[in-house]
Amino acid sequence: MSRAIHRARAGIGSAAGLSLVAVSGGADSLALAIAASTLPGDFGAVVVDHQLQQGSAQAAETAAEQCRGLGLDPVLVLRVDTAADEASARAARYAAFEQAARDTGAVRVLLAHTRDDQAEQVLLGLLRGSGTRSLAGMPPARGIYQRPLLELSRQDTEQICRQAGLGYWEDPSNQDQKYRRNLIRLRVLPFLDQTLGGHIGQALARTASLAAQDADALDEWARREHEEHGTHITALRRLPQAVASRVLRLAAVNAGAKNVGLERTEALCALAGIGGPMSKSAGPVQLDGKISAYRRAPVIVFTTTGITPAD
Repeated sequence: MSRAIHRARAGIGSAAGLSLVAVSGGADSLALAIAASTLPGDFGAVVVDHQLQQGSAQAAETAAEQCRGLGLDPVLVLRVDTAADEASARAARYAAFEQAARDTGAVRVLLAHTRDDQAEQVLLGLLRGSGTRSLAGMPPARGIYQRPLLELSRQDTEQICRQAGLGYWEDPSNQDQKYRRNLIRLRVLPFLDQTLGGHIGQALARTASLAAQDADALDEWARREHEEHGTHITALRRLPQAVASRVLRLAAVNAGAKNVGLERTEALCALAGIGGPMSKSAGPVQLDGKISAYRRAPVIVFTTTGITPAD
């Protein structure tokens, strides 16, 4: 076996129960299926047909047959209806993964994101002006999802497919440069590699790993502060803003708020008087999920919108 497949096998590891490999038919996911098929344990596959390109149904069936040929069982093909934008397709795809896990009783779903995908994710975060958590990229594991190939390159996965004698599907949408991720993949990263050296992808992936460690530490600090002091304003003002903002965001999410992004987090900080003398707000702060935040000294209070907390 090649070094690449050994690394893929090590990333997959073992689990007590069924693992589903998410397979698109592309080189990355097919390489993951190949590596899984060489390991002991129960491995199946889920193939999602987004029905957005001509021939997608045939590509999905071909991928399913390849998985069956590798000995994966069960192999599910799920067709989803979705808009063509990346966010809608991703939401539909993950909904299908969760359905497949429920239907089969799978304990985990293996995703085939590689080091190249991680590098693209970091650049996307930089272009958005994101914070540490976003620059941390995709985590190796979250919930039922695991990404065993984050240490492998796209060249590694193509090599695994070639050595197994299996052809892979080239999704035509991956060439459409109206999508920012494809533009980064096809033009920006190759340009950076050519002009700055051939290790840009590795450097960006390393940045993600370091950022993840920092973000995990800050999140843990915020969790402990929230458990001990809640949203007590005096306690919040003693903290570094990076931690205090996380405490407020955690409290908002626990109250039922959704999509607490940068703008709403800054508004919560202003409500608590965090961030300097110019960062003050009388509130309330309206949050998605029909949640409102009020300053009721000595704490920040979260309530259902329309219900004002008593002074």
